[in-house]
Amino acid sequence: MNTWFGNVLTRAEAIDDWLHEKRAASLALLRDTDWPTRKTEVWKYTSLKKLEQIDFSDGTTATTAPVIDTNIIPSLNSIDIVFIDGVLQSIPADLPEGLSIVPLTRVPEEHQSWVFDLFANTKPRHHLFGLINDALATDGVVIDVAPHIYIEHPIHIVQTMTAGNEAHCRTLVRVGAGARATVIEHLIGDNESFNTSFAEYSLAETAALEHYRLALQSGAAINIGGSHFNLDKQAILSSTIVGYGSDLARVDMDICHKGEGTVAKLNALYLLDRQEHFDLHSNIEHTVPNGTTDEKVRGIVADKARAVFNGRIHIHRYAQKTLAELNNRNLLLSREAEVDVKPELEIYADDVSCTHGATIAEIDKSALYYLRSRGISLEQAHLMLNFGFINELIDKIPNAVLADWLRQQLSGRFTQMNAIKRSGQETV
Repeated sequence: MNTWFGNVLTRAEAIDDWLHEKRAASLALLRDTDWPTRKTEVWKYTSLKKLEQIDFSDGTTATTAPVIDTNIIPSLNSIDIVFIDGVLQSIPADLPEGLSIVPLTRVPEEHQSWVFDLFANTKPRHHLFGLINDALATDGVVIDVAPHIYIEHPIHIVQTMTAGNEAHCRTLVRVGAGARATVIEHLIGDNESFNTSFAEYSLAETAALEHYRLALQSGAAINIGGSHFNLDKQAILSSTIVGYGSDLARVDMDICHKGEGTVAKLNALYLLDRQEHFDLHSNIEHTVPNGTTDEKVRGIVADKARAVFNGRIHIHRYAQKTLAELNNRNLLLSREAEVDVKPELEIYADDVSCTHGATIAEIDKSALYYLRSRGISLEQAHLMLNFGFINELIDKIPNAVLADWLRQQLSGRFTQMNAIKRSGQETV
């Protein structure tokens, strides 16, 4: 057994709180789970060797926590929640009417029942690191939006790690019937660290959620986590994922259509450089009729980086009248860059409309030549073509402030990637 994995089991056995029953169930599954290897299908293209010799603390022994500027996204006017090394630092005291935010460690007794039901229930049981998070997540946040309430300002959850620490925290969100809210999961930092960050969402009938997972950890920061959703009747989910990649980064997205008339729009993009690794697994379950899924994924991979995308849409037997589309496009900026793509459609209903497709290509040299012939510099031409490749998804972001901020961040990211030199096209 992997040494770190064995230590997880030992540490988990010592935790005893009001979620003990859920933790024990996940711990039992962990004991029967083998450590993934390249022969494990869902980890075929993502090696876990970085974790095999890990020797971090659990984050609880950190002495002086760094000061985090929560105004990361200017003009966003958000409700900020900050985690450092998996430990909750602050929750705003003055919350809008109909919004409740409490630490996982201090859930009022009258709310423990529904929180208990949500914990480890939305997230599928087959996620190894989700089970690890179940067993070890003693800190986190519980967000509850009352029925028919519109929360105007985004709820911004910022997570960062200090060097040499390991952390596991959980976010639980319930959006009441007819309610509307925006939640941003924002992971930052490049220190040598490891964290699992999992979030579970329950959307009641006719609820609407605007969701973002900004997986912007890079460098030596290892992050494995996911966001998981249950959609009740006529619920609407709009989700956007942005990933930079690091020594090891993986995001799992699971969306389950549990009520008729649900709509899920999932847009994802990743930009990788150097020897970064980013693995995105998405799984969409249509269990009832008249559901809609629209999933678009774009990736730009440079130098010796590696991207992995596995997208699965599962149409159950009684999920008639389902509309589902999965489209993945990738742009390679180097002959040494790699993308491993596996789109899947599993259909058991006969009255559905489902499509999927995936492409991997290089920058169009004719388009590059056209821009150069119009007096545009090589650097600017590359930037324009790269942005044109992903701008379709940025334009679909409902929050204009966040979209503008992301454009600036991605522009800076392209500059750092130095795609011109590494693609060997300086003389075009």
